[in-house]
This record gives sequence, structure tokens and C-alpha cells, in this order.
Amino acid sequence: MLSRTAVRLSLSLSVLLLVLFPLFLVNRGSRTAEVVLLGGMVYTMDASRSWAEAVAFSKGRILYVGSDAGARTFVGSGTRVLHLNGNMILPGFRDSHIHPVTGGLLLSECRLDDLATAGAILAAIREFRSRHPEKKWLTGSGWDLHVFADANPRKEALDAIVGDVPSYFESVDGHSAWANSAALRLGGIDSNTADPPGGRIERDAVTGMPTGTLRESAMKLVAGKIPAPSPQDRLDGLRSVLQQAARFGITALHEANATPDILDAYSELSRRSELTASISASLHFDRDRGEADIPELARIRSMYNARNLQVNAVKLFMDGVIESHTAALLESYLDRPGDSGPANYTPQVLNRLAVKLDAQGFQLHMHAIGDRAVRMALDACEAALIANGNHDSRHHIAHNQLIDPADIPRFAKLRVIADFEALWAYPDSDITELTEPRLGPVRSRWLYPIGSVAATGAVIVGGSDWSVTSMNPLEAIQVAVTRAPLDSKAKPWIPEELTDVRTMLAAYTINGAYLNHEEKETGSIEAGKRADLIVLNQNLFSLPKTAIHNAKVLLTLFNGREVYRDPSFRD
Repeated sequence: MLSRTAVRLSLSLSVLLLVLFPLFLVNRGSRTAEVVLLGGMVYTMDASRSWAEAVAFSKGRILYVGSDAGARTFVGSGTRVLHLNGNMILPGFRDSHIHPVTGGLLLSECRLDDLATAGAILAAIREFRSRHPEKKWLTGSGWDLHVFADANPRKEALDAIVGDVPSYFESVDGHSAWANSAALRLGGIDSNTADPPGGRIERDAVTGMPTGTLRESAMKLVAGKIPAPSPQDRLDGLRSVLQQAARFGITALHEANATPDILDAYSELSRRSELTASISASLHFDRDRGEADIPELARIRSMYNARNLQVNAVKLFMDGVIESHTAALLESYLDRPGDSGPANYTPQVLNRLAVKLDAQGFQLHMHAIGDRAVRMALDACEAALIANGNHDSRHHIAHNQLIDPADIPRFAKLRVIADFEALWAYPDSDITELTEPRLGPVRSRWLYPIGSVAATGAVIVGGSDWSVTSMNPLEAIQVAVTRAPLDSKAKPWIPEELTDVRTMLAAYTINGAYLNHEEKETGSIEAGKRADLIVLNQNLFSLPKTAIHNAKVLLTLFNGREVYRDPSFRD
């Protein structure tokens, strides 16, 4: 009879063999790696959040994760060995809500980002006009709503600079636009034009004439008259964005609102093997067509799945934004008694849509800002679950700016993924001058409740909504754990909603992979998975929380291929 000690030893060896067996399977017949990374601080993001020293990979797949000594057994005559000298290794970051193609087009337009006064914005437009006298239309984006009284810039200010050249500039959040008189005329907008469904034409309180500011669907009246970009324009813009993403360590992007023209750009770069990140796309849903659009969406989905490109979701807009009174709230705006903002769907229509899309195997990807919009989105997911059963849909709600406390536990209960743009979770001028005054302190307590949602066990992912704001994940991670501006040691805004680095790294890696049903392929550093890896110059866990955004990506590997290297990095 075996002694208790012998039994324990036997069991321990059995457990060890079970743990190592998958690794042995991966390594058999492939003991020589193409690349070995040594001397790093590898935060694997595996289920136990373990650390390692080294990684070996070949043909885009990880062969080994463990000690330097173990990794050296994979070094052969043709192996490239990179000595990391204590630098941090992470899985590649994943941006779960971004607009690469449309944002790429904006790079060649008039940029109005971070301009603090109306005078500075007008000066930028004047300067852009002087450099481009040949343009038949002047277009751009990035102006902040708080710069103008009631977030309502006037057409007369544009007319004085651009004259009769039609001009159209979208706000930084993409939910408002500013047009001059010539553009309004082309859009057929005058004092007699009715607000379109889901939109608003701002009007002068005295004359009733359009002021030049358009909200939500009203923007299309003018935007639809702007000459469409060429396919080459889209390709050029997308290439620029992919380069920027690689510089930030991003190896996967979720395109938040794809049309066939946008998918054509991804498909073409896939065909040319030029994609430097994997792409998942949410199809644009035509609200005017309603349920009749679903067969067309299914047809488009079947056309565009390709190497490093999957089309698996449908984008639905629940509402607009709080700053322009277009978010759907459970209670009235404080500065507009009786007005709780428009929702883009009735609950009955939305629930029926959700059930039908879910039955067709589509993920729901829902923009929801106001607490009523978030509740409607959760109700729709629940309706789909009840009607169709649980088939691992992984529906997700983006932004979640204001959530009623009663709805916070429902994300975990319904297995709905919460997509937060964490870089917005601090008191900038939009928050202090527009959002909080419209909500009051009681409701404002529940703005961007990242910590509360994470504490329920719900899956949270991270997005940027670029080009609305920076796509740098390190900046968003820092704001989530400080609730304060970058380069600031201010006290946290709504400290109850603070979270930690571990949670946010999961949001930008393994959770993002889970969102796209790719957690068995990537999102963590484990043998058998894709070699989507990044090297940072500092350990994020050792840095002061206020310095996380200063960390630098030194190397980005996508499918084992180097897609970015900082000039300072020498191996």
C-alpha cells in the first residue's frame, strides 16, 4: 500500500503532466522556433493571470511560454533571439469600438480637434480654406460642443469665412454638424423644413430660420450631398490608421459601423495581405428600412468574411448624446423640463428587431448613451434570449455613459458585454459644462460606472470610438484607474467607479477576443495561440497610475509578424 506522501506525490505529478501535456502537443515536431523572446516580464492574461520570462513562436503560433531556460531549448541555427532586458510583454491590444475607414478619410480634411475657442476654430477653417482654394466642398470635424453657446454654432460665422463654398463640419462626438448657408441650401433646409425622424434642425428662437447646427439624422440632409470619397481615398486612409494602430500596440480592431464601401477597403487590404490587425465589423443597419434590411445584411455578411476579416454583428443606434439633448433619458433634462430625449426605436420595434437579428446569428452592437437607451438595449437582449435561447451571442452595448443602478447587474445576468470608452470618464469641459448641468448630481453619480459593472462579474471591453478621441489604449487604461485627466494628480471623479490595471488590461486583450469569439485563438499569451504580442518599455503594474500613459510600445507583432518597431528599440 502506498503511503500518504507517495499518493500526494503521485497526484502532484499527474496534475503537472496534465498541465504540461498541451504544451508538449504543441511542441512535438516543432522544437525550433523562428523567434524567441528572452528576459521579459510576460503578463500572459491566461485564466490565472500568470507571469513568465520568455515566449517562443513559429509560423505565427506560440510554441512555448515560460522560463528563459525552457525557451532556449527552442533556439536553433535559424532562430532570431530578442533580448528584452526586463521589458513587459502583453497580448496585443484590441480596440472594440473604432471607425478606422471613416476616421482615415478625416485625416485629409480640416481638423478642429482640441481647439478651445470659437475664434481658434474659425481661424483653423480660414487657414484650411486658404491652403485648398481648389476644393468644391470644405469638410472637417472635431469641434467641441462646449465651445459654442448651447452647443449651437451659427452659419453666419462660417459664411463670413468661406462664402458660398458649401461647408460642413462634424462635432467631435459625430452627433452634430455645423453647416454654412450654401450647404444648407444644397440640403434643402430652410425655415419650412421639418425635422427628420430621429433628428433636429436647430432654429433661431426669433426668426425660426435654421442656425446652421444639425443633430443626428438631420445631418444626413447635408452630408448626403457631399461628393463620395473614392475607393483609393478609403484605402489610403485605412493604411494610415493601421500604421497608427500598430504604433499603439493594437492588433485587433472592431469596425463599429460598416457599409459595403467600408468593407471593400478591408477586403482589398486583406486580399493584398496588408492588414496589420484583425478586423471584426458591425454592419450599418438602415433604420428607415427596418426589418426589411435583415436579408440584405445577411447577404453582405456572406460576401465579406476573409483572411483577418470577419463580419458578424449589426450596429443599432439607440439614441444620441447628452450634450445635445439627443440621448434618451429615464427622466427629463434639468434644463428642458418635460424633454427626456428621443429614442430611435420604440421598445416593441427594437425587441422584435433584436429577436430576428439574433435568430439570424448576428451579434447586436448597440450604441446607448442615456439610461433609458441602455435599459432599452438590455431589454432587447433579454427579449432575444427569451425567444431564441442562449446560443452564445455575446451581444454588446457601447458607451454606457449613464446607467441606472437597477440595470447594472443585468449585464452579467444577461451575458451582455459592456463596451466602455474609458478615456471619457473624467470631468472635462463637456462633462462639467454640458453633461452634469443637464443631469444634476444624483444622476451624474452614475456616469461611466465602469467599476460597478466590472464588480458584478460582467465582461467589459475597451474601445476608443476613434476618431472621436485618441485610440491609445494606455491613455484609456490610465483614466479608468484614476478617473482624472492625463498629466494630472487630481482627485478621482466619482471615485466609487475606479477600477484597476488588471481589469482594464483584460478589457483590452482577452475580453476583446472573447467579444469576437476569438478567445481560443488570441487575446492571451499561451501555447497554441496566435503570436499577437506587444513589448512595452515599462511594467504597467510598477508605474504610478498617473504615468501609465507615458509607457511606450516598443514592438508590435501581429501573427508573429513585426508590424511596428520603435526607433529606440534594439534587440
